[in-house]
Amino acid sequence: MVVGYVLQQHIVMTIGLFALSGALTNWLAIHMLFEKVPGLYGSGVVPSRFEEFKAGIKHLMMKQFFTQENIDRFLTTSSASSIDLTPVIEKIDLAPSFDALVSTIEKSSFGGMLAMFGGTEALIPLKEPFIEKMKLSLVELAQSEEFNAILVNELEKPDVIADMQAKVANIVDQRLNELTPELVKQIIQDMIKTHLGWLVVWGGVFGGIIGAVAALLQQ
Repeated sequence: MVVGYVLQQHIVMTIGLFALSGALTNWLAIHMLFEKVPGLYGSGVVPSRFEEFKAGIKHLMMKQFFTQENIDRFLTTSSASSIDLTPVIEKIDLAPSFDALVSTIEKSSFGGMLAMFGGTEALIPLKEPFIEKMKLSLVELAQSEEFNAILVNELEKPDVIADMQAKVANIVDQRLNELTPELVKQIIQDMIKTHLGWLVVWGGVFGGIIGAVAALLQQ
């Protein structure tokens, strides 16, 4: 635009003028998404519509991903073969089970006989082998087809799925409550700078083309 003005080239100046206006309007439109501009209705839409923004994310998560149909389909197609309870079983403390077994024996008719051989202290060396054997048995049980079929049938009950949805919704709410308008603004601004910065450039390019056409039509 400056070159056209200095050299008195009407076409060049018109191209520059339209290119500048195209780039400025696109830049202003992006700026108005995040900042309130006095006198410009609709500006600052991201901060002012923050609660609607969060509600929209929750609606998308719950109505598109975590529906009863999707949860049921996931359980039906993957649970029987993919649920591995071995890590859970390994972390279970089975010492109380052994203590309960010892207490039962002590109170049974074998209690008197056990007392002749040192009482419950005589069973202490069996504690670790008992726990190890129990964990192996539980792992084998958890990996059986019958157990998986029962587990899937229980998980697919409507009240269980509804409870899962409620817990997922609660988790989503907790995470969304951690968001602040400033954080959302920063996330979207960074994304736009990375991916939509060319909007300003192309606004200038197309504005320049329109300016060239306008200048030629005036001749």
